[in-house]
Amino acid sequence: MQTNLGSTSKIIGLVLVVVGIGFAVWGFQLSGSIGSQVTQAVTGSDTDKVMTYYISGAVSFVVGIYLFFKN
Repeated sequence: MQTNLGSTSKIIGLVLVVVGIGFAVWGFQLSGSIGSQVTQAVTGSDTDKVMTYYISGAVSFVVGIYLFFKN
């Protein structure tokens, strides 16, 4: 029973790593859009939507790495 729980944790961790990378790439692509570039030129920072994707990607990636390498 314990091995099944460990392998499920590794699968969930791997999925979270992939999702985290996907969110980060998606956020990077959004940062290159016209609206985001205008907002960045005026305010000097990325839009909230881009930052949400970056933060979600980072959190998903870190949790996924933790679950994957946890016993």
